[in-house]
Amino acid sequence: MPEGPEQLAKALEGTGYLPDDGIATAAFLALRMHRPLFCEGEPGTGKTALAQALAQALDVPLVRLQCHEGIDAGQALYDWDFPRQLLHLRTVEAANTGDLDVEAVEASLFTRRFLLARPLLQALEDAPCVLLVDEVDRADDEFEAFLLEVLSEHAVTVPEFGEVRATVPPLTVLTSNRTREVHDALKRRCLYHWVEHPDLAREVAILRRRLPELTEVLARQVAGAVRRLREMELLKPPGVAESLDWAEALLALDRTVLDAEAAARTLGAVLKYREDADRVGTAGLDSLLAS
Repeated sequence: MPEGPEQLAKALEGTGYLPDDGIATAAFLALRMHRPLFCEGEPGTGKTALAQALAQALDVPLVRLQCHEGIDAGQALYDWDFPRQLLHLRTVEAANTGDLDVEAVEASLFTRRFLLARPLLQALEDAPCVLLVDEVDRADDEFEAFLLEVLSEHAVTVPEFGEVRATVPPLTVLTSNRTREVHDALKRRCLYHWVEHPDLAREVAILRRRLPELTEVLARQVAGAVRRLREMELLKPPGVAESLDWAEALLALDRTVLDAEAAARTLGAVLKYREDADRVGTAGLDSLLAS
């Protein structure tokens, strides 16, 4: 357990994730207070990567629940392995000599070996671990209410099996791209942190940490151009992942500087919509690359 935000920041840096003071403090408080951490921000700001880095820094498993429209408790919590249960039942019937205890057979169908743990149940059983509930804003209100109950109790009840309670609460990181507002009840249960895009110096540091062969000059050119792209009214402003893709594409082409010709050839690494590429082309690549 890190003794403070500074120690946690160093541990995260050791995984390749470079947090700012706000992220390091929020993550440390979530650890110390045993509270979920709700990370909200634009896509590509490193919210998911934070959970992955925390699991690596703390040397615990990462359990990921990817939310989507229509997700329900069954998909997130558990299911029964019906094919194995049926095979078990047929095996019992084949071995029956005429004195079959129906209640015992029925009870044997609902034991732990037939229970398929989905991410939430897996996190409760594997704790200590990091539970990543990714893009919770894509789920509906009903699932939010269910999630709030699980995060409050750190336990669930499987009707046919009994209660499963975490011996140690998992470190839970919820992420949201703010496609809709998440209800206050869930946010109140969590510590909240708005994740910004990194400033120029930190983005340069991230690029050079992840791509050691990248020169300081090229890293600054890429980070500066990406910052100017974020200031434009794009459908999908680029995140850090796109910055890394762009830098890696330039390295693959043996480019040492980002000029207009190199930018035109590799723009698809950083912009993923034709309308955005057209808008940048109309504005002019020279203005994008202006220092």
